[in-house]
Amino acid sequence: MSAAPLTALVLIGGRSSRMGRNKALLSLTEGGPPLVSLVVEALRPIADEVLLVGSDAEPYSFLDLPSVPDVYENAGSLGGIYSGLAAARNEHALAVACDMPFLNGGLLAFMASLPRDYDALVPVLDEPEPMHAVYSKACLPLMKAQLEQGRYKIIGWFDRARIQYIQREAVLEHDPKLRSFYNMNTPGEWAAARELYVGAADAGQSNKKRAWDGP
Repeated sequence: MSAAPLTALVLIGGRSSRMGRNKALLSLTEGGPPLVSLVVEALRPIADEVLLVGSDAEPYSFLDLPSVPDVYENAGSLGGIYSGLAAARNEHALAVACDMPFLNGGLLAFMASLPRDYDALVPVLDEPEPMHAVYSKACLPLMKAQLEQGRYKIIGWFDRARIQYIQREAVLEHDPKLRSFYNMNTPGEWAAARELYVGAADAGQSNKKRAWDGP
């Protein structure tokens, strides 16, 4: 757990139109846990509050987590971040999507541990990754002004806020394969995620066997 309290927001409001079914409830292995469960479990060590954000939380009742409805309907991820951040009991909230199967505990812990002297803390690869970022409640007026104008680009207000960027080199120290930001929108991406997930599990078992057997 980080020294300062942190809320985690899991955005569940997407329509999964390209997937053709609710992607948050898909599994990466036969009979395995749904994707959203993997996301929640990755967040628990660094957050003392985990909120599901979206207007239809009924399919996720098995998680036994509080849910927050969208304040602005059909306002995309920005609307979800705003809704969750406004409802969070903590000053800062980490926002992620429900379809990110490879969240990295080391990177999350690093982000949670940094001093909170920012409005938003955002990793950068080739471009900012606002769906794997920490937001302060100081961002709420800027988000609200943009939402009221019908503008839903998540980073559309960044030029008016104190944004601290985590550069690619720092991200690589914690997530060398840069899989934290992988998300699943299509059946093809789901299939690729399954292959990556099974491959990582196989590699882990192989490493354990080598350690047990010795050199």
